[in-house]
Amino acid sequence: MKVENKTVLVIGTGMSGIGAAELLSKVHANPVLFDSNDTLDKDAIRKKLPEGTEVEIVLGALSEEVKSRISLVVISPGVPVDSELVEAFRGMGIPVWGEIELAYQFAKGDVLAVTGTNGKTTTTSLLGQIMQDYFKSVYVVGNIGNPYTKIALDTKEDTVTVAEISSFQLETIHTFHPSVSAILNITPDHLNRHHTMENYVAVKEAIAMNQTEKDTCVLNYEDDNTRAFGKETKAKVIYFSSKRVLEKGIYLKEDDIYYGDGTGTPLKLMNIHSMKLIGTHNVENVMAAIAMASACGVPMEDIIATVQEFKAVEHRIEFVAMKKGVDYYNDSKGTNPDAAIKGIKAMRKPTILIGGGYDKQSEYDEWVEAFDGKVKYLILMGQTREKIAECARKHGFVNIIFAESLEEVMKICEEKAEPGDAVLLSPACASWGMFPNYEIRGKMFKDIVNNMKE
Repeated sequence: MKVENKTVLVIGTGMSGIGAAELLSKVHANPVLFDSNDTLDKDAIRKKLPEGTEVEIVLGALSEEVKSRISLVVISPGVPVDSELVEAFRGMGIPVWGEIELAYQFAKGDVLAVTGTNGKTTTTSLLGQIMQDYFKSVYVVGNIGNPYTKIALDTKEDTVTVAEISSFQLETIHTFHPSVSAILNITPDHLNRHHTMENYVAVKEAIAMNQTEKDTCVLNYEDDNTRAFGKETKAKVIYFSSKRVLEKGIYLKEDDIYYGDGTGTPLKLMNIHSMKLIGTHNVENVMAAIAMASACGVPMEDIIATVQEFKAVEHRIEFVAMKKGVDYYNDSKGTNPDAAIKGIKAMRKPTILIGGGYDKQSEYDEWVEAFDGKVKYLILMGQTREKIAECARKHGFVNIIFAESLEEVMKICEEKAEPGDAVLLSPACASWGMFPNYEIRGKMFKDIVNNMKE
């Protein structure tokens, strides 16, 4: 669809909405930037845009006059696709895109796209670094915090774009076509948005919906959903596994990563202790990144060299500091139980665990079961604290303390932690309600830790 001289409604005034409006203005469309929150400041919104950007800003409600001019709707990831306003436009036959689809329509070069419930950011960051170390023109975009729309017009035919794609973003793609995709895993998350697990799985699988036999899809053999999807996708499949030897694919055997091509002796790629990332979940992320980079023609020795130097992503089982003999880890990105399980499994010391936050209708039984004798105290805050506490008690864990704020939590940690212990912020919940996002939650945790006395 050509957008030049068309009026395009952009719903949402956050990072994605601003990026979309800026791109639309550059390609000579007429963007209308809309937010239902009428308490926002139009001048503050306009200041987020480059000077001279032609954008109409509407807050509160859309008039019938504005609605009558709309030819395309672009929604931010946080806007539900089944919201009344979006459904109304769809009912009028007006196309609804997301920021990823809009950017893809104008971008050039190859796209490598990563999705999954957990591990997306680490895998995307590592893959991006591998690509940047080998190719000249590389961008890392998407859910990782850099809108695709911001760089789409800067891409060239030889550009490689590495994109982290969330389920919210996959709901609104149409022609988006990565040459290499990956689905790292699919475990229950965001069911308050997607309503059923079946819907959530289908949305994740959409990352490969436009791929052909010429493309590659990297999948986790140990995930029932992704293993089954390997038989359905048109793309060439590369599996990875952390639990078994694969005749064809990338796998972990004891402490070594191997690649088997199905024709002969497997190639030993590296020992996991030669890399800076820790935990089995990170080995899975590394194997996925290796598979994707190899599918793009990057020599294996170059891939391994980058992997061995790559450090953990901020807010994902990130070592912060040792204070009074206690190790502090920031896993604020553990925003669902499955991610938080990986956090606790990575701990090697008696652990004081900080959990709780916004309720995404998750269940916490498997998380509590993963404590496995490591957790000395569970300190809970936020909307889910009662629900998590009830679940923990059901499983026989009773060392539970409630707190009203992160500051109070940290005082309790200082009192309870002994030399040789670890303190882990791995909430198993989203940050909303107490913090704008997990990054701010993690940064606050790190600031408090770094300001503690030695």
